[in-house]
Amino acid sequence: MEIRADAETSSYSSSLFAALSYGIASMAMVFINKAVLMQYAHSMTLLTLQQLVTTLLIHIGRNMGYTRARGVDMATAKQLLPVSFFYNANVAFALASLKGVNIPMYIAIKRLTPLAVLIAGCFLGKGRPSTQVTLSVILTAAGVLIAALGDFSFDLFGYSMAFISVFFQTMYLVLVEKSGAENGLSSVEIMFYNSFLSVPFLMFLIIATGEFPNSLSVLFAKSYSFSFLVILILSLVMGIVLNYTMFLCTIVNSALTTTIVGVLKGVGSTTLGFVLLGGVQVHALNVTGLVINTAGGVWYSFAKYQQKKSKTVKLVTDVEAHRK
Repeated sequence: MEIRADAETSSYSSSLFAALSYGIASMAMVFINKAVLMQYAHSMTLLTLQQLVTTLLIHIGRNMGYTRARGVDMATAKQLLPVSFFYNANVAFALASLKGVNIPMYIAIKRLTPLAVLIAGCFLGKGRPSTQVTLSVILTAAGVLIAALGDFSFDLFGYSMAFISVFFQTMYLVLVEKSGAENGLSSVEIMFYNSFLSVPFLMFLIIATGEFPNSLSVLFAKSYSFSFLVILILSLVMGIVLNYTMFLCTIVNSALTTTIVGVLKGVGSTTLGFVLLGGVQVHALNVTGLVINTAGGVWYSFAKYQQKKSKTVKLVTDVEAHRK
């Protein structure tokens, strides 16, 4: 009994650590990326650099014995190719949206991810959501609509990019959960495959779109600024931390838990977004919508927690009844 209790405590601690780590990293990354993009508009080049640094550091770490991640297996790489595609599409559209959307509205739109995850779950045969979950998701979506009506800095392109990012993030989370469970890969290994597969595609993309080599020239010119260099290095480092914690949270917990954590960290990010980095014109309708959106997100998280708790209690009861 003591061994089982210790195992349950350890499992709970790991789940909590993974969720908290992802929440903090995700919150920090939004502000860091926004700060970089305010000075350096080439978002695709920034993403390419983040992936390139991640690939090189994991490769070096493996060769030096700092990580037990296995080498590249082509069959696994082929299987994880869709994960890499959806991840890069999600981040690319998210970065593009940050150039035109203020942080509170960006977070409000990204809170629609639970709605998309639930819809995807229905198509994948996971069943219909409870009444509380459905109502909370509707409240969240209504909040986005109201907030958008009061957004004086409305940017159609930025909004479009954010909505497309929600779709790709949903597909990405579902695929990560499946691939991590089925292939038995660690979070570091999935992160390495994701970055490794991303680099050739992203390099082709920045060349094909004409972003390169001008983006590199601008980067070198701006690197003489100490403040820019600091936030750029922070962006590259936090890119690795965010990827790792996201994969870890999704594998240790679930895609839905990762989404819930994203919603909850958005409460703090929305508040800070009004006072940090600027770009927010306060309007009663906009603030009301954001409050409704946040309330819907918190309600959704509470409903999912209650749902998971009741399932756990039922499972324990069934096990005890079976033993009797």
